Amino acid sequence: MEEPPHLFLCPISMELMDDPVTVSTGVTYDRRSIEQWIFGYGRATCPATMQPLANLDLTPNHTLKRVIGSWLDRGSPSTSASSSPSTSSLSSPAHELATPLARMLEAERLRSALADLEETPFKVTALKNMGARMAGDVAMQCEFVSSSGIQVVAGVMAQALAESAAGGDFSAFAACEEAAAVLALLPLADATSVGFVLAPECMRPVMALLQRGSAEARLHAMDIVTKISNAGAGDWTAGIEVDDVLKSLLELLSDEVSTKLSSRALDVLLDVVERSRNGPAKAVEVGAVHVLVELLADADDRHDAERILLLLKRLCKCPEGRLAFAENDLSVAAVAKTMLRVSQLATQLAVKVLWLVSVVAPSEKVLEDMVLTGAVAKLLGLLHVETPPATKQKTVRMVRINGGFWRQYACFPTDLRDYLRLLD
Repeated sequence: MEEPPHLFLCPISMELMDDPVTVSTGVTYDRRSIEQWIFGYGRATCPATMQPLANLDLTPNHTLKRVIGSWLDRGSPSTSASSSPSTSSLSSPAHELATPLARMLEAERLRSALADLEETPFKVTALKNMGARMAGDVAMQCEFVSSSGIQVVAGVMAQALAESAAGGDFSAFAACEEAAAVLALLPLADATSVGFVLAPECMRPVMALLQRGSAEARLHAMDIVTKISNAGAGDWTAGIEVDDVLKSLLELLSDEVSTKLSSRALDVLLDVVERSRNGPAKAVEVGAVHVLVELLADADDRHDAERILLLLKRLCKCPEGRLAFAENDLSVAAVAKTMLRVSQLATQLAVKVLWLVSVVAPSEKVLEDMVLTGAVAKLLGLLHVETPPATKQKTVRMVRINGGFWRQYACFPTDLRDYLRLLD
């Protein structure tokens, strides 16, 4: 079927109007779109002209509706409710269109949408349609990248972020969030695509969304970061304010908004600590040890516990991390709780953490807590079960080095005292 005349398309959705209505400025919109604009978003302006609306009356445009109906009646017999022009627009999934010609037309629509994106006042709608076009369609994603889509969308994000920072309305930041949703659809597995995303005009808005976006926008931002990291194209943390990112990730973990958000935040936090220069020290400075210990104490998921222990191990490799661990009253108990209980990997990581805080840089408080929380008893229990040689070796050395200190406590079990004498 031929493309509908531009007059038949709603200026907001850019789809064929089903119930055209006219506002006080004389512009006609589809009823559903303009009602969402006025009553859903609380706007009192004409979307096309941005002029104030004298009233909120929506006058049915019967003439235009009859003309659109006549145009539809002249369409091919294959035209139906399920294949109307509105569903063959940019918002319909391209991979559902079978013919090569149809795919060529959809690719051309995508290129046209990219060309108009910077100028259209309806960026959110345009980006939503673009995302719907690309979702699950590798060919359209490749077309997007080859048509400089990443650069165009990154420019829109940078502009939207600047407008939002300057006191613009909510639609500016909403456009930034929708743009990130489009980028999150891409595999970002090749060096060229990753290079475009790593450009400052793209990474700054992505980091802004990670810090203050909606829950969905934060997920998209972390998806982008994770894909870049997995591509191995370089240090994505270079040129960003790592402290702010760390704080945002820790806030997400503390708030526990959703399991999915928390899990993704743990992955990104691991990557930041690993990649960023002085990452562990910076993470400790913004309170990472306290947050992680609290999470570990309540962790029910094996994978979460293992990642938290891995993070604690990395943080305790620096003096600041060991000091923060020692000062936290729950730290030893939370780590000891995972030993011989969660998984073999968790036990190995827990032993490494305790090794760092009791042998590399021991403190009386940590050694005392290890007795009171049963960590020492679990360490001795490890000597009677099958464990990796490195883990067993660390366990034996911990007991030998600190046995004299632990033996002095009245609460220390007699049988364990005898066992320590045998080790000596």
